[in-house]
Amino acid sequence: MEAAATEQQTQAAPPPRLRELYESEVRPALVQRFGYSTPMAVPTLDKITLNMGVGEAKQNTQMLEAAQEQLATIAGQAPSVRRAKKSVASFKVREGMPVGVAVTLRRARMWEFLDRLTSIAVPRIRDFRGLNARSFDGRGNYSMGVREQIIFPEIDYDSIDEVRGLDVTITTTAKTDEEAFALLDGLGMPFSPDGRPGQEDVEEEAEEERRKEEARERAEAEAVALEQLKEENPEAYEKPVRPEEGEEGEEGAEGGGGAEAKPEGESEETSSDKEEG
Repeated sequence: MEAAATEQQTQAAPPPRLRELYESEVRPALVQRFGYSTPMAVPTLDKITLNMGVGEAKQNTQMLEAAQEQLATIAGQAPSVRRAKKSVASFKVREGMPVGVAVTLRRARMWEFLDRLTSIAVPRIRDFRGLNARSFDGRGNYSMGVREQIIFPEIDYDSIDEVRGLDVTITTTAKTDEEAFALLDGLGMPFSPDGRPGQEDVEEEAEEERRKEEARERAEAEAVALEQLKEENPEAYEKPVRPEEGEEGEEGAEGGGGAEAKPEGESEETSSDKEEG
């Protein structure tokens, strides 16, 4: 009996279900879509970081212990206490005070937590309409906030002291947000249809093409309206005929005789001077 129990303990745990899905379906799909030259270039999960703030712990140490216990239950790993690096008088925080608890998951625990998050916890969010697809940081990492820790089935609602939120950061080896989105989307992350990486460029191109088409149709309509007005009133749209240079000279000669007319005052003064002389 003891030998059988020992044999069961020494047996390796089965690989995470989500890791098998990545190996069998997600990785080949990423290679086909982005055309990676080597298998090492295919993006994968690096780590998942959980962070829970406990600002009230500076006055009540029991809150810190409760947050540690709840985060350990959610992650399956003991968290570390995060302490303030500097004093801030306005927040009544001194250097070294506990301000939060955090835990970093890797390898099997990382895959298992993401599986529980996407398939069990996230669908339990109240009025859930999809995760925000704009929460990528530009380098292939995704962050999301959880307002209530009770969405995880491991937490007993009757045993918690208060409802707390936590931040979840998924770090991947992808170089762009579009590759990271394709990875997480293939792993089952329920993203909302708006604001997806790669979709914005297509929408912008379609919007630009639509504006160009509207401007083209407007110009054609204005040209047709102008032609119609010309047919109805052709005299109003006739170009004025400019006189040639020779004609302008003849008109000037006829009008002034080529001599400049003197003012009346000057001619009278000149005649009176002559009479006196």
